[in-house]
Amino acid sequence: MKNLPMLDRLPAKMVAGAAMLITGTCTVLAGSSYDETREIVIPNSRLAYENINPAIQMAPAFGDRSSGGHGSFGKFPANFETPYHTHTGAYHGVVLKGVMTNPFKNETNPEKMEPGSYWHVPANSVHATACVSDVPCEFYFHATGGFDFHPVK
Repeated sequence: MKNLPMLDRLPAKMVAGAAMLITGTCTVLAGSSYDETREIVIPNSRLAYENINPAIQMAPAFGDRSSGGHGSFGKFPANFETPYHTHTGAYHGVVLKGVMTNPFKNETNPEKMEPGSYWHVPANSVHATACVSDVPCEFYFHATGGFDFHPVK
């Protein structure tokens, strides 16, 4: 809140009350139909994570991950790496917690991505995605099409 010093002078109850009011009037629950003209606020405490396999969890922010454009949150356990794979569509990702890598085919020393780092995977690009930290990783990704996973041998 360094850019908003006046918030430091307001009573905590007033700031909390305003936040609740804003959240209550702007909220669209994850999983509901996406309306581009409507505001969305989803506190992380209301993200509905589901296991898409025993290791990976995902929660919707907007859209339908299985069939169209979407924004999704993901969690990987510490020291976890997916097998090499592709996706039919491209996607963009941002690391929120932990340290991740996204090695592309034949890449032997992928850059480590700390929180705030961005990556992009073009459609049909062979890659793996990994959490290389001793703490679980969290990330956000979005795509214009549905999410799929095609292992590469």
